[in-house]
Amino acid sequence: MTGNAVISGSWRAKIKNKAQLCVYEFATASGLRSKKNKPFIFYFSFSLQTTVETQSVRLSAQMKKWGERLTKVEQLAQSFRSNPLTARYKPRLWPCQPSSVWNLYPRQSMAIAFAQRCKEAVHVFALEKENSLPGQRIYLVTSYSELWHYYRTYTHSLMHCYEVIPEGTVCKLYFDLEFYKPANKGADGKVMVSRLIRYVCDKLMEIYGITSTTCNVLNLDSSTEEKFSRHLIFNLKNAVFKDNIHVGRFIHAILQPILSTLKGGRSHNSGVNSSEISRAPDISGGKPAKTSESCGNPPTKRHKQEERDLGFLLVKNKDGQDCLFVDLGVYTKNRNFRLYKSSKAGKRTVFAVAEDNTFHAKPEKSRSAEESVFLASLVCNVSFTGQRILTWEVPETTEAKASRPRCQHGSDTNHELYSGGGSSPHQEVDDFVLTLVQKDGIQGSIRRWNYFAAEQLLVYDIVKYRWCENVQRFHKSNNIMIIADLKEEVWYQKCHDPECRNFRSSSYPLPQEICMSYIMAKDEEDQAYLMDEAGNIEPSQTANAAHLGEDSADAWGDSQDDLKYAEILGDFEQNSGEIPDLLQPASNLEFDI
Repeated sequence: MTGNAVISGSWRAKIKNKAQLCVYEFATASGLRSKKNKPFIFYFSFSLQTTVETQSVRLSAQMKKWGERLTKVEQLAQSFRSNPLTARYKPRLWPCQPSSVWNLYPRQSMAIAFAQRCKEAVHVFALEKENSLPGQRIYLVTSYSELWHYYRTYTHSLMHCYEVIPEGTVCKLYFDLEFYKPANKGADGKVMVSRLIRYVCDKLMEIYGITSTTCNVLNLDSSTEEKFSRHLIFNLKNAVFKDNIHVGRFIHAILQPILSTLKGGRSHNSGVNSSEISRAPDISGGKPAKTSESCGNPPTKRHKQEERDLGFLLVKNKDGQDCLFVDLGVYTKNRNFRLYKSSKAGKRTVFAVAEDNTFHAKPEKSRSAEESVFLASLVCNVSFTGQRILTWEVPETTEAKASRPRCQHGSDTNHELYSGGGSSPHQEVDDFVLTLVQKDGIQGSIRRWNYFAAEQLLVYDIVKYRWCENVQRFHKSNNIMIIADLKEEVWYQKCHDPECRNFRSSSYPLPQEICMSYIMAKDEEDQAYLMDEAGNIEPSQTANAAHLGEDSADAWGDSQDDLKYAEILGDFEQNSGEIPDLLQPASNLEFDI
């Protein structure tokens, strides 16, 4: 076709490639002409070719710009991944609630360590599983609201649940009461509970000036045909105890008349169960801080009267020995206290509101009546605002000084800085607070501290340093407080001075090296136990892998050395106050409350 076509000179100049030449030849051979006697197809082809070339140039420019924008977006995405603006999203029960935290640990110490470093308002709970070894527990860290949400749903896996009362945590006054019914057929449990509540209320007024009645006491019942069992939780108005050790001292002191009867063997019943009263330290010489001295050493006549009045607290155990209606062994550090609506493993009787209960929790719009009772039953559910801290001090004896927690500074001078009660659970924060009050030639000190676990606040009462940010000078007589907010990682100052009572200073950041920051996006592999959607608690895959690794390692080890190591470890944990979960089955009696 190319050889037969005759192309004029004017059109030859316009033909730029072989494609156009082929089209021209085809149009000429076919006789296709336009109105101006020009090859029609060539005209169309030429115009189309020009349009395509133009669009191609434009598209190329747009693709180049798009590529540049895509590169910038990828760079920004990489930057945001490396330096996120906010923490990753976590599910919530509802928008007004904090992010979900539900971590399970095989050891209590691990759970407490996580809770202390967690920024969310979380707490530690102990769980028992059916058919597990005696004394073996799993420890859950979560918030009150989230626990209650699942507490109603997973009744099988959460039905044996205990509140862990952390060492040094501000808490409510509480009692564990029980007696064996077959050995005490004439005992009326309800009357005994009522008399005890009235007696304790009288003592609270006498010693601390606090007004209380049975309406302030949540009365929970877990009695069976064989055993009478109650929990009493005092929800006092704006008053709580420094910790459960001080609660134990107070109770031990007000029950001293009947304890003397047991110790001296003066009871008209034969056989005294001395082990029942040896579980709590003898602090009969103790006294409340800043109260009348007569409270610590009552007159002999009054002592005898109280001894007669408290006779109803004497009951018999299964062996026919005399013991107390009040369990004095529940005031130790990190105590596990059974929850409302929970039962012991292997049992079905839960703690429910007693028939003779007169306490009514304050209703709130967002809470059901049952949830309000649950929150009122929690011993450590205490707010910092407006609370009066009750204490019962131990006399300065050689034994008391030896048992007092000390600061790890290695000097007697520094020990005096903590004369109000030793170091707190966060000694690095104690040391920082001391740097705030020991400057400009003034040697301030910490008189005492109080820890509010529910809000993760450490409140320090300061002496010898009275600088107030409100008045911009030192107070003449009134002391100040330093509050460390471990959750927000800030500290601020408040005053005991009446003029500054409602003043709160600006918040200042805690030093980075002492902050309790914890990575909330904790990998599930780090947890020994996980809970599935059905509420079943099972060992995680990592825990199983670790277990297999231990089995394979046993073949290389010496079994005699392993047994010796376990024995030494058990002795160490007993001496340090940590009760092994698996090596101490007998300790189940201490935990099952």
